[in-house]
Amino acid sequence: MEVPAGLSAGKESSALPAAAALPNESQPTPATPVQITVLKAQDLKTIKSNVSVTLVHAEFNGAILGDSSKTDVLPDGTANYNFMTSFECSPDGPNSLDDIAQNPVLLTVIEVLQRDQRQKEKTVPLGQAVVDLLPLLQGQCSFKVLAPLYAVPTSPLESLHPEAKGGLEVTVCTKEPLLSAAQLSNGNLLSVTLEAAYSVPEAFAATGPLQNYMACLQVPAAGEKEFPLLFKNGILKLAGEKEPLPRPKKWPLANIMAPGALSIPNSFIVGGPYEDEDGELNKREDREFRIQAESTKRIVWDMERRCYLDPAAIVIITVRLVSQSLALRFQGDEDKQIFFHGVAYVNMVPLLCPGVKQIRGAFRVFTYQDSEVFEKMLSWSSSSDVQLEGSLALREQCLSSQQYVEAGTFLVMEIKLDKALVPKRLREELTRRVKQMIPPRPPLPPRTAGAKKAVEDYHNHVTSIAVAILSEYHELFGKQLPDQGAIDHQTLEEQKRQLNFELNSSGKYFAFKEQLKYAVVKIVREKYLKTTAFETQEQFQSFLSELYVYLMDEMHIALNQVGRNLAASPAPLSRTTEEQLWLFAREAEVNKDYKLASLYHQQVKEPLFFPYWLDYGAFCLLLEETTKAQECFQQALSLDPHHIQSLLLCGIVAVMLEHYEEAEIFFEDACCLEPSSIVAWTLSGLFYELQNNNIQAEIAFREAKKLLQAQLAKERSIPEAAEGEEGKKHISAGCVRSPTPGPGECLPGNTGKTRRCPSTSKEGLPLPPPGFYTVLLGFLCPYQGLSPCSCFRNKKLTLGLMETCFLAAPSPVSGLSQPPCTIFMKAVEFLMKVNAVQFVHRALAHELLSLQGGPSCAYYLALAQTYLLKEDLSKCEECLCEAIRIDYMNPNVWAQKGHLCYLKRDFGEAKECYERTISFVEDAADMHFVYLRLGSIYLEEKEYGRAKQTYLLACKNSASCLTWLGVGIACYRLEEMVEAEDALSEANALSNTNAEVWGYLALICLQVSAQPATPAASLIEQGGLFYWHLFVSLKNM
Repeated sequence: MEVPAGLSAGKESSALPAAAALPNESQPTPATPVQITVLKAQDLKTIKSNVSVTLVHAEFNGAILGDSSKTDVLPDGTANYNFMTSFECSPDGPNSLDDIAQNPVLLTVIEVLQRDQRQKEKTVPLGQAVVDLLPLLQGQCSFKVLAPLYAVPTSPLESLHPEAKGGLEVTVCTKEPLLSAAQLSNGNLLSVTLEAAYSVPEAFAATGPLQNYMACLQVPAAGEKEFPLLFKNGILKLAGEKEPLPRPKKWPLANIMAPGALSIPNSFIVGGPYEDEDGELNKREDREFRIQAESTKRIVWDMERRCYLDPAAIVIITVRLVSQSLALRFQGDEDKQIFFHGVAYVNMVPLLCPGVKQIRGAFRVFTYQDSEVFEKMLSWSSSSDVQLEGSLALREQCLSSQQYVEAGTFLVMEIKLDKALVPKRLREELTRRVKQMIPPRPPLPPRTAGAKKAVEDYHNHVTSIAVAILSEYHELFGKQLPDQGAIDHQTLEEQKRQLNFELNSSGKYFAFKEQLKYAVVKIVREKYLKTTAFETQEQFQSFLSELYVYLMDEMHIALNQVGRNLAASPAPLSRTTEEQLWLFAREAEVNKDYKLASLYHQQVKEPLFFPYWLDYGAFCLLLEETTKAQECFQQALSLDPHHIQSLLLCGIVAVMLEHYEEAEIFFEDACCLEPSSIVAWTLSGLFYELQNNNIQAEIAFREAKKLLQAQLAKERSIPEAAEGEEGKKHISAGCVRSPTPGPGECLPGNTGKTRRCPSTSKEGLPLPPPGFYTVLLGFLCPYQGLSPCSCFRNKKLTLGLMETCFLAAPSPVSGLSQPPCTIFMKAVEFLMKVNAVQFVHRALAHELLSLQGGPSCAYYLALAQTYLLKEDLSKCEECLCEAIRIDYMNPNVWAQKGHLCYLKRDFGEAKECYERTISFVEDAADMHFVYLRLGSIYLEEKEYGRAKQTYLLACKNSASCLTWLGVGIACYRLEEMVEAEDALSEANALSNTNAEVWGYLALICLQVSAQPATPAASLIEQGGLFYWHLFVSLKNM
């Protein structure tokens, strides 16, 4: 709703009513005396060296409070006045709370010139100081200040330095607070600063009769009344330099003789970037006009007006505050009639946004017309009582209806509140609300198997110690038994004695005891639940006896199992890391094997590690399983309530499920926890825009742009030397990416080494699954040792949702200049990782509108990826063609086009795109899948040498079962059986459930062995291998 702006057309007396307090419907409050005490003046001689006698004159709100007695000035320039005066403050009286807010106490130091007795004493103003009474409205009952004292010019032509040259020590106090606790907590202070009017019409001339430039803003008050804030005495300045920044704000006083005393202490106009402003003319295309207008003819006020808003007025403003009208007037000084009448419409809705306390910006001025203003007031206000005064004479004196528009006149002003009308949620409240929305995690199950685990640990320690002692025995006496098969008692005792001596002398006996001690302590705590000291020695001895018997029994049980454990081979340990499992899942996703991808995701997500829950949730979004994705993101958030990405993802899923209240909590909490997150503010803006809350959306987008500008400025400050070093690194890295390596190159382990990788040393044991693989290689390849290569398996992968790597990132070697990064493309970068296509399209729509000169390559590339997810190949191809047209040298574009051609089964075109991608110095973002698909094309075209080298490049970047399988198949077709076997062994070590790996291992074993093939073929069929070319090969051997 809008409160109508009543603008008077009569004389100044009717247009400038006395400032009245905002109405208060409560009981009349008795007047409260405000006492002002001027203690002394300091440094008076800096103003005038020969000053001798002075007095202090006090005024407030246009009323004289009194004069002090005459006081001599001491040699050091000090004058002790100890002058006390007061006035009464009453909500209904002449000195209201609004007068306290906007009027200071004016203190004038007057010099008394001594004359002879026959002449009357002459007084001359020496200096002026102002005391701001605002602390009284902030809950203080008394305060003390040293008010700066500014010199009064002796003539209008005298130019004084604006700095203060002295000071007045003043105390202000009241017997009780002016505001009650309820008023202090529920009331507010409003301050409006009118800076200037720029680009004024040519009719505004500095010559001719003296003119008075005035503006009025009417603030809604309680009831049906309004409180006018008047800005008078604007100064018309001709073209010249811009106004300095920062510059002080001025008091709305007319009776100040010292120019310096007009400045409000500690209150400045600081300006800022146009893009950060509210209002109008804050776009990039308006920048040049604003800069030019600020140095041409303008009217300057730099004036601040304040008013106190009681709780009743706060309620009215909150309900009615949608937009206010600011009336710009131009009055003659003689008859006080309005010659030029303008109006500016100030949108104050942002003040109703949570946490917003200030708006500042430029607002266009239009010629005042009753019909237009009346129409706007009716459209903004539900009140039928619209009072607008006007007359035919007034309208005849107005400017033509187009002069303000043609000149482009605009006002720059600031509206500020002491407290936000709508408080922003506290961080604690947001955290509490988020916890309420996240289902509680089930409590940890009770440790019912603690005693059993302690006993098992004890058995394991006993077994390991027994094996170690047996090894020592074999070293001393060998493994062969005597011919009779038994050892006599005397020999056995002698061996026992030597073994004890060897263990004690080497210290191994004590080491074994220390190993066993911890297991015994666990049994005492978990089995016997004994954690406190014994009361008597008898209880202690009894417990030791019982424990000794139990430990001996369990030791015999463990020793009886030693022989069996030595005969059985230990279960192979998994050597795949979480990052590798995530890579396997991504490979399955790209191959559209979602069942296998889900299996890998379920293996990789640890219950106590949230990033993998996020990856699994993003996978569920790919399958459009929104509810399941919500569970994953909430699980991640329950593990870390302060994780920003988890909060954003919960908000995105809540929007998809149309849980908008929950989504707002998640986005607001993310921005509160990490105010420097560009993505969080951008996604919040997209959400508010979805809710048609354009003001909140604009605030969020502005904050994100501000953060991005600061980030880009910081990046530009990096020395060029560092960029040069980085460029060298890219060049050296590009040398490895030749698509046709030399013939001397072999597996990655061969570089600079004499042995072949995988190694044939005995350092490691093979990692076959139980059964087939061990038996098969055991009797077919008895002399071939296998040791899975660790060259790439332990490589730390930097993949996953936690890694920031945008597929649409421009290439540094691009031939065309790239547009600057935007907040929306940063949001797209995050959203594409989590498959949130709905938000991606909204962000791309903003990107399309915000760019100058048309869409960028990154825009088309991101849009192509969304079409590729939806399998809309024709639209994807159109976007990629536009991206190639814009940036022909971008490797990511060619990689995406290769993927598109691969899915269309145009393998010849895909091959050309992939080869072009790997020829760039800079890698594309998804090189792993470029290598995989290019290698598969080479295999189909029987270019086995190229296929081998391509797959080796994939292994070097990010090894997986599929990359080593490709190497193995290529080596097998090249009849390099040893290298094929090593590569397939590596593939099997990474994933022992791939049937194709087992098939090619069987083929290799049958190629190098004369053993029959029937067992291998039957085992492969039982394992579910349906690769017919392998099966036929096995049958024919």
